[in-house]
Amino acid sequence: MFRLAIFASGEGTNAQNFIDYYKNRKDVSITIILSNKREAGVLKRAAAANIKTIIVDKETFYKSDLILEELKSKVDFIVLAGFLWMVPDNIIKAFAGKMVNIHPALLPSYGGKGMYGSKVHEAIIANKEKESGISIHFVNEKYDEGKIIFQAKCLIEASDTPEILAKKIHELEYKYYPIIVDKLLHGNIS
Repeated sequence: MFRLAIFASGEGTNAQNFIDYYKNRKDVSITIILSNKREAGVLKRAAAANIKTIIVDKETFYKSDLILEELKSKVDFIVLAGFLWMVPDNIIKAFAGKMVNIHPALLPSYGGKGMYGSKVHEAIIANKEKESGISIHFVNEKYDEGKIIFQAKCLIEASDTPEILAKKIHELEYKYYPIIVDKLLHGNIS
């Protein structure tokens, strides 16, 4: 059985998508949901699904091996789903090739520190781009620079607002993110 950890900072809609995707599966289980925010909605979703949660502070996350040791004993693969902190080197090294993130744009464009959520959609609309999409990539020591595993595109209409684009992007995330992670776990893509 593959054991997943999900790192999330917000409401947890992508985390919920994974919870639903793996609910009746025997080969994959979500064992931990980690958040850096006590009030994150993802924690309620985890509680409703009876999944262990970890709330982490910066000191513990960046200056100790406590989280790493917890993950190494309970997790095979990490999924970032709206987690806004840079993952520390000790976890990146221990889970090299076993940790993925999703970005709401077609990397390498519109990536990097500070480019997340609505900021990405606003920049894309402001630049009058004709398309956007999602990028699922491995996590490394730089924001949004890990090897790209999968991308899916959507067209942008002239009348689209950042909010409309966000809805299109969320639809792509919900459709593809669990499927691509599942293929990675089972060796169907690399």
